[in-house]
Amino acid sequence: QVHLAESGGGLVQTGESLRLSCAASGVSASSYTIAWFRQAPGKDREYVAGIGWRGERTDYMDSVKGRFTITRDTSKNTAYLQMNNLKSEDSADYYCAVLPCRTNYARCPVEYWGTGTLVSVSS
Repeated sequence: QVHLAESGGGLVQTGESLRLSCAASGVSASSYTIAWFRQAPGKDREYVAGIGWRGERTDYMDSVKGRFTITRDTSKNTAYLQMNNLKSEDSADYYCAVLPCRTNYARCPVEYWGTGTLVSVSS
């Protein structure tokens, strides 16, 4: 049984940083791509960033490039999203996901979802 557990969300002010974690169980660390999505109230869920199973390939949505960094530690089966210089528009529920694709992460159907962690950025 696959389980994804996000943590690290919270309330911060504009310009501050947060690091989200996604601990995975029930999947092999060497066989999946992992991604972060977010959903703000009243908006559709959107792709934020993805990382290949060996960490050799990363991809980001335009609005977070240069501010967010996705990494993974395969020995811990955990992925991270370092978010710097946060803006109010980054406020959302953040979800990690397992993807069955090796490329085109943003267009890849999600195989498994986590339950989310809330990020709130006050101006």
